[in-house]
Amino acid sequence: MIRVFLCTAVLLSATSLGAQDDKPTDAEGCKDSPLITRFPGSIIHGCENKEYEQADFPLPDDKVKHVEGEYHSWDVATREGTSEIQVFRNFQNAIKNAGFTIDHTLSPQQIVAHKGATWIFIDNRGSYYTQTIVTEKELKQEITADASSLSEEINNTGHVAVYGIQFDTGKATIQPGSENTLGDVAKLLQQNPDLKLRVEGHTDNQGNAAANQALSEKRAQAVVAWLVTHGIQGSRLAAKGMGQTMPVADNSTQDGRAKNRRVELVKQ
Repeated sequence: MIRVFLCTAVLLSATSLGAQDDKPTDAEGCKDSPLITRFPGSIIHGCENKEYEQADFPLPDDKVKHVEGEYHSWDVATREGTSEIQVFRNFQNAIKNAGFTIDHTLSPQQIVAHKGATWIFIDNRGSYYTQTIVTEKELKQEITADASSLSEEINNTGHVAVYGIQFDTGKATIQPGSENTLGDVAKLLQQNPDLKLRVEGHTDNQGNAAANQALSEKRAQAVVAWLVTHGIQGSRLAAKGMGQTMPVADNSTQDGRAKNRRVELVKQ
């Protein structure tokens, strides 16, 4: 990884920092980003690091870039006397010099840039700023539902949510890590030859409702197409997109939105 250094950076030795006990210190466990240093003299008030998370990066014309992957964020208080434009220009120049493409600026508050699969968002208010970095990557599927558990839930309730089927962000392309879960759905149908299913696609409420509806429809169709190519008769399957109309959790939280992005199997 390439480190981005602000041209005005001042390095302080661990000894000198320890000698100034009266000065504020960073929040416990928080360190500088591996990509871009903090503004000199700043203090990290909080940070968050997750193996896999989502974030929306603002783009021109009220558009957003939705990114899912390795996630890091920082809440940083700048030193006394700095201005919004001072912080903004420092980050803007440092990011450019490191070879990142700047996708959006709203001077002196916002900078969005990317390099390869890594996206950076600086949200600046002069006296403090937040910094978010997400590197796109495929989700490692760690929870699966086997054919017997799928069958039991469908027999009990008439439907079952399946969370092991993953798609590329904003697309209906099924990711390779979904093969095992899809195989269990196929096995369910093979073991129950009279069973007919409606495959429903569901989304969270992020973005445009009409676009979510269309995306959910395409994803449901993609699952049906996969099953048909793996030996299931098309006459036993139907596809329907539900968009964001049937949430099962709170869309105001990240965990809730993750639960709402799902495929459901409904007995017909």
